[in-house]
Amino acid sequence: MSSAATTPPSVDKVDGFSRKSVRKAKQKRSQSSSQFRSQGKPIELTPLPLLKDVPAQEQPDLFLKKLQQCCTVFDFMDTLSDLKMKEYKRSTLNELVDYVTVSRGYLTEQAYPEVVKMVSYNIFRTLPPSDSNEFDPEEDEPTLEASWPHLQLVYEFFIRFLESQEFQPSIAKKYIDQKFVLQLLELFDSEDPRERDYLKTVLHRIYGKFLGLRAFIRKQINNIFLRIINGFALPLKAEHKQFLVKVLIPLHTVRSLSLFHAQLAYCIVQFLEKDPTLTEPVIRGLLKFWPKTCSQKEVMFLGELEEILDVIEPTQFVKIQEPLFKQISKCVSSPHFQVAERALYYWNNEYIMSLIEENSNVILPIMFASLYRISKEHWNPAIVALVYNVLKAFMEMNSTLFDELTATYKSDRQREKKKEKEREELWKKLEDLELKRGLRSDAIIPT
Repeated sequence: MSSAATTPPSVDKVDGFSRKSVRKAKQKRSQSSSQFRSQGKPIELTPLPLLKDVPAQEQPDLFLKKLQQCCTVFDFMDTLSDLKMKEYKRSTLNELVDYVTVSRGYLTEQAYPEVVKMVSYNIFRTLPPSDSNEFDPEEDEPTLEASWPHLQLVYEFFIRFLESQEFQPSIAKKYIDQKFVLQLLELFDSEDPRERDYLKTVLHRIYGKFLGLRAFIRKQINNIFLRIINGFALPLKAEHKQFLVKVLIPLHTVRSLSLFHAQLAYCIVQFLEKDPTLTEPVIRGLLKFWPKTCSQKEVMFLGELEEILDVIEPTQFVKIQEPLFKQISKCVSSPHFQVAERALYYWNNEYIMSLIEENSNVILPIMFASLYRISKEHWNPAIVALVYNVLKAFMEMNSTLFDELTATYKSDRQREKKKEKEREELWKKLEDLELKRGLRSDAIIPT
């Protein structure tokens, strides 16, 4: 399969956040090149035979020689220098791409360090300076990499190498390590969207092949997300808000949430500190995805919610207090003591307590019935003690409303007990009636 047939990532595709609007006027795209050490004199590469033209047993050694030749890098900003050698390297890279795609038996143990060395020599480099101090992929035209005719083929070769049926991660892990991954992640600062597309594919392949690197990759990407969100300019763009609602909030539904929940919660809080008006959609989103059967995730949600309430503005709190405390009421009533305990700890938070006190006329009626019932019925004495403290706090906040709710609750309970007693008596009468009918039926059956 020829690399020429491979469809390269679109030049016009820019990663980041999608934008439907099109700029009315487009600047002419600039072209720059990474910084290479000056060779000082023309580069000469000794032509080697094609791999297909030598016997099979000689191909592995020739493969290594071609990899070593491709470690040579050229200055692409000088369009007139080394034209013949640039074309020779390009054709050699094309040949290597085809070779790793269709050949078998070429991937000896000696090939792994040479492959990683060749890829590293070509892609790990000092990126060209940006034309603007703060490059925005949505607004600014990217600076394209002048060395792309070679760079694209190196990426293509490396992807085919990682996808090869003969690829052995147990050998490759000696060379594709944490340092390699860090250097790879630094290249995401490239303004060229074509390179970023290839980088995403390479990172996916490494993540899939190397189990030992997965936790490290996740950690580094978390750090990148935090850096990106911290750097968002104000006011936040519509696509950034959409990223929060469409990507970050739904991430709470994944099974492996515990692996990155701390970083995810931090990202959410960063958004809210930059734009408090996002508080309502965030909290309603969390309530929408609230776990139904996993107590561990429920505790995580409650922890994140407290972090959000720590930075919430009173005007935003009023908008979500009813659905929020309906959910907290359910958590307080949970038979799982860790969930109930985590929810009750909210009343140890001074800022949350001040918000509750200001809105006690709304929150107290929502919470009262659950709290009162738990104080009489919960199986865990520690939970009962916490509930008594909460009830005491509510009584001190608004004693008049507390007394009214207590009287109403007791009156409702008496009515419920009366109805229960009436239902029990009705069932007893029906059972007696059925029993009499049965006896009558037995009496008229002839013996």
